[in-house]
Order: sequence, then C-alpha cells, then structure tokens
Amino acid sequence: MWGKVRDRVRVRLGTAMARSGITLPWWVPLGTTTFALVALVVAIGQRGGTPAGVLVAAFLLAQNSALLWLLTGRIVRTWQKSLAVLAGVGLLLAYPVVPDFAPIPLAVLTAEVAAIASAGLAFAVTAAGVALLAAAWMTVGLVGFPVYTLAVLLGLCAGFMLRWYVRALDAERGKQDAVREQAMLSERQRIAREVHDVVAHSLSITLLHVTGARHGLRTDRDVDEAVEALTEAERVGRAAMADVRRTVGLLSRESAGTRPLPGAGDIGDLVADTKAAGLDTHYELEGEVSAVDAVAGLGLYRIVQESLANVVKHAPAATASVRLRIGAGHARLTIRNGLSGETGPGGGSGLAGMAARAEQLGAVLHAGPAGPDWVVDVTVPVSHGAAS
Repeated sequence: MWGKVRDRVRVRLGTAMARSGITLPWWVPLGTTTFALVALVVAIGQRGGTPAGVLVAAFLLAQNSALLWLLTGRIVRTWQKSLAVLAGVGLLLAYPVVPDFAPIPLAVLTAEVAAIASAGLAFAVTAAGVALLAAAWMTVGLVGFPVYTLAVLLGLCAGFMLRWYVRALDAERGKQDAVREQAMLSERQRIAREVHDVVAHSLSITLLHVTGARHGLRTDRDVDEAVEALTEAERVGRAAMADVRRTVGLLSRESAGTRPLPGAGDIGDLVADTKAAGLDTHYELEGEVSAVDAVAGLGLYRIVQESLANVVKHAPAATASVRLRIGAGHARLTIRNGLSGETGPGGGSGLAGMAARAEQLGAVLHAGPAGPDWVVDVTVPVSHGAAS
C-alpha cells in the first residue's frame, strides 16, 4: 500500500517539476514541504488565543504551493509562492510566542528559492525575510531575532550549495554520457569499416570468379571450369554474407535499447536543460535545422554540450548564449559566456575534443577570449541535400 502511494506521489510530483523546469530529485521538495508544514502546524498550535481567521489565512498562504499541487498537479511560480509564504509568516509573527516556530518556514523558503530560482530572486526573498523578522522584533517584540536571521541565512547558503551540487552533477553526467556515446560511435565506425572490408574483399574475389567463368564459356566452352569458378564464387559470397551478418549482429546488439544520437534539433532541449539546472543560458536559432545532416548535427550538439559544461565548471555565475545560424551551404554555431577569474577551460581535453570534432566535420573552429567574453565559434559545411 505504502509503495503504491509513494510511486504515485513520485510520478505526479516528478511530472509537475519537469513542467516547471525543476531538476532536483522529487524527494527534495517533498521533504522541505513536509518540514515546513510541521513547523507551521507547531507555530499555529502555539497561538491558542489568536483569531481563527488569522490562523487559517496564515496556513493557506504558507502552504499555497502544496495545496495547489494537491488540487491541480501544478507547482506555483517561485515568486508567487515566496510572496504568499512571507505574508503567511507575517500574520503569525504579529502574534509572537516564545519560542516561536513561525520563522522556520522562512528558512525553508530561502533554501528552496536559492536552489531552483535565480540568484537575484534568492537574495530578494532572503532580504524580505530578514526585514520581516526585524519588523516583528521592533514592533511586537519578537524574541530571538538574531537566531532566526541566522537560520534564514543558513537556508540561503544551503540552497546555493544544493544548486551548485546539482549543476556539477548534471555536468559530470553529461560528460559521462558524451564519453559513452562517443565510445559507441567509435565502435559503430569500427564495425562499419569491417563491413566495408568484408564486402569489398568478397565482391572483388566473386567478380574475379564470375569473370573467369564467363571467359571460360566464351573462349573454349569449358563448362567444368565455369562451374568450378561459379561454385567458388558462391562459396566466397556465402562466407561474406555470414561475416556481414555477424558484424551487423554486433552493431544491432550494441545499439539495442539506446536512444537515437542527438542532432542539431536537440540543441534547444540541451540549452533548456542547462538553464533549468541554474545556469543563465539563452538560445537563438536562425534557419531550418533539417538542413543539417545527422553527422554535422551530432558534432554541433557535442560542441554545445562541452562548451556549456566548461561554463558550469569555470564560470558558473556567467550568462551563456548559444546561437545557431543555418544558411545556404553552411551552419555557424557561436557559444559566448562572460569570463570569470579563469581565462579558459584549463588543462582539460574539452578544446582538444572540439577541435577533433571540427576536423572530422571539415569545420572551422575558433575558441578563445574575445573582449570580456569567452567565445567558441564553429562553421560547418551543410549539404544542400541534407534536408531531403
């Protein structure tokens, strides 16, 4: 019974988080909401003589996001939830008690906002929470203002730590996926070369035998020689077919259960996923992605993936922009981000990998600082028939 309930909550909450662009594990918002709910219930229970209307309003405001999700399956916008929680806690702080659990939802709120929203909104919510505590301290005599303020600031730090951890984890997973898919691609290329060698060799031998049989029949009508040559050609052909089947069988097993390799049309989703993880990223597309063939599209996708991973690693506070312009005969990809204290991707293999991909595609790659930004610019030839 408990397992079914947990699975339903996980699926419903995971769907709502994906729709809202939240990349945290499903149990994180569930845990923080539960913790804030317990603190809110305790704070309401502490205020026995407070008007019931005030307590009901405070509960509805502080738990607005959870109630909306229960009713509609959707998650309220972060700034809307922040305003509601601040208002709900403010109502409770108008009737202070000692010790007071009402400020605890503020600490939870700052942690949530810092983990999933922009840094500006996180600092704004933190400042509003501290201001609310200060107002309660100066007007109605809230006891423990310094402790509650420290709790709110700790919530902000915890949220930022969770955000950077998730971004680093996503970047590492992306690199691992890239390495794994590159290995798969290399294996497929190796198998393709083997198929080419088998087919080319066997066809050459078979054609020689067929030519010998034709020559024997045409010149001296030697049927036995022709039959022998054709028999040998048949043997070589059957052996070649067996080799091809074995090789293609390896390819089929290797690709079984894997998703198709990404292309130029998937760059937008890649940028969206990166933005959802917390990196301020923008994407601009000009032209038709269908004009970029699968090989060039995969190379461009990987260059964007590696570039964004480098931004996350070396300049996580920077704004990154990805622009793909597809014209007649070429596609130009530009990734730009502000420089941090470091001037480039360091001693890793990122630039070397990009250069290798560009060389394989016959592309022109430039990567390096340009004014206040780090810019990766690659121009790839596009076949006119790629879209067909």
